[in-house]
Amino acid sequence: MSPGDIMSRREGLIRLGGGFGGLVLGSMVGAADVRRPLHTPKARAVIQLFMHGGPSHMDLLDPKPMLNKFHGQSPPDEVSDDERRTTYLLGTPFEFSRHGQSGVEFSYPMRCVAQHADDIAVIRSMFTEHRNHEQAIWMANTGLIRPGRPNIGSWVAYALGSENRELPAYVALPDPKGLPVDGIRNWSNGWLPPLYQGTAFSSEGMPVLHLQPNQARSPEVEAARMELLGKLNAAHKKARPGELELDARIANFELAARMQLSATDALDLSRESEATQKLYGLDEEKTRPYGRRCLMARRLIERGVRFVQIFMRGQPWDTHAKNVAGTRNCCAQTDLPVAGLLTDLKQRGLFDSTIVQWGGEFGRTPTAEQRPGNKTQGTEGRDHHPYGFSIWLAGGGIKGGQTYGATDDFGHRSVVDRVQMADLHATLLHLLGLNHERLTYPHNGRDERLTDVYEAQVLKRLLA
Repeated sequence: MSPGDIMSRREGLIRLGGGFGGLVLGSMVGAADVRRPLHTPKARAVIQLFMHGGPSHMDLLDPKPMLNKFHGQSPPDEVSDDERRTTYLLGTPFEFSRHGQSGVEFSYPMRCVAQHADDIAVIRSMFTEHRNHEQAIWMANTGLIRPGRPNIGSWVAYALGSENRELPAYVALPDPKGLPVDGIRNWSNGWLPPLYQGTAFSSEGMPVLHLQPNQARSPEVEAARMELLGKLNAAHKKARPGELELDARIANFELAARMQLSATDALDLSRESEATQKLYGLDEEKTRPYGRRCLMARRLIERGVRFVQIFMRGQPWDTHAKNVAGTRNCCAQTDLPVAGLLTDLKQRGLFDSTIVQWGGEFGRTPTAEQRPGNKTQGTEGRDHHPYGFSIWLAGGGIKGGQTYGATDDFGHRSVVDRVQMADLHATLLHLLGLNHERLTYPHNGRDERLTDVYEAQVLKRLLA
């Protein structure tokens, strides 16, 4: 083996960009006071189910009888669309019903998740600050409507690190057939050190690109290679003292070597029983892709990963046309796997320590959007809607079986116990044992934080 061979190996790792360059090594870094948990955490991990495009709240989680009653009529002034993108009030054909002892209402397309009603807290009073996808995604993930800031997963990795030195603290699970809107920026570390960027794993084929060599090597050869590489790294580092970026890069390579075994084991779904695979919908073509990622998320959380995000390709919930068909299709892909995830977490004793978050960047309008080709009844769409929408939370210290807040009679605007994204972020950090006001990082002369300029509050009614 020549030095050139080693450098080509290095070069391959460096070029991974969204992979090893962002591997979280917080467990190897001394925790500063601003990051140390201030109280006993209710949760140790988060699984975020991000629904790109904006799910329609009045079709799924926020029943509005008045909307159905006045379906097809002109909206009242307080609901009218000042941009004139939408027209008449648009009711829903989906039937809502009460579930569990709590009686929380879900619509029929979410009938599998609804079986966990007593474990779920539905926030019906969310609002955000922008109606464009990218800006709203940045707000949902980073706390502001401008790009370049760290994702919440990066903040968690920075604060807590991984519980497993052979796996990163923060993992992203995109659809292998395509990235979500805004691409790899969804799991960016922003201006936090590259150590805290999310690591993208694939749910098909090799879990992590370039993790294994093209030609298999014996354990003896591999050990000799790693020993030589360690000596070369040590000599290189000794000649360049105090270079933190070099230290981080070497640590990344070392983690990559450990991951050759641990990541492959963690993501080998064939080790799961047939019953477990069926629970996630792996036996059905429609549910298999999302189900695989949900099962991978459970296996990663089980092994000490702190934050896992599951993404869908593009923005499938963006139902500008054929809202009913689009909403039904998205639920057909995700409802059973998500319910399976909740069941599996409970069966394995992981539910009480794992927060599950479901939702998108905003909701949809209560009025019909009519574009060329969808002007007949049943083909209408719904436009972007930041003024009021719903998400849900479960596990990890969340008090289930409740709804929090409310929109008006038509689902247009959040009016009771309004919840901004900063409140949601503050609550998630609190459940992880962190104070959103003290979790800071110095950048451009100021102490930055996830909740930044907002007077965020922990949503105490949501806490068990």
